[in-house]
Amino acid sequence: MQVTGTMIYYYFVCQRKLWYFCNEITMEQNSELVSIGKVLDETSYQREKKSILIDNQINIDFIENGAVLHEVKKTKAIEKAGEWQIKYYMYYLEERGVKEIEAKVDYPLLKQTKEVFLTEEDRQVLKGAIEDIEKMLQSEKIPNKLDEKICKKCAYYDLCYI
Repeated sequence: MQVTGTMIYYYFVCQRKLWYFCNEITMEQNSELVSIGKVLDETSYQREKKSILIDNQINIDFIENGAVLHEVKKTKAIEKAGEWQIKYYMYYLEERGVKEIEAKVDYPLLKQTKEVFLTEEDRQVLKGAIEDIEKMLQSEKIPNKLDEKICKKCAYYDLCYI
């Protein structure tokens, strides 16, 4: 299995959620918050060509003027994970010869945009994350639950706590 942007996002949110996802245990279809996010994605930036799938591995929300990658998020609740997701897209494309990539994370409900940069340190973090995810794909051991505030709104809450 290839490492996807969703996997990178989950890696930086909750490794237990990532393990469930990698093992094809999905709960998003039951989540009202996920449904709201999908509606937001469908109704925001309607003039842009959206959901650009590359190599069946990364799915960029949209590319502005053919030059700036955009990831759309509902809130900043898990801001860092969204930034790592788009950094992964930058890294992925860079590894395939695309240079000088610009990227932004958009929060349409907040009417905010954050520019994201990929540093050498970020590249090393991503290499480690990719290795960790590849190991997780082969592991039968479920990672520990987080027990954090964000857990209460997670689509996988019932699997972890009930």
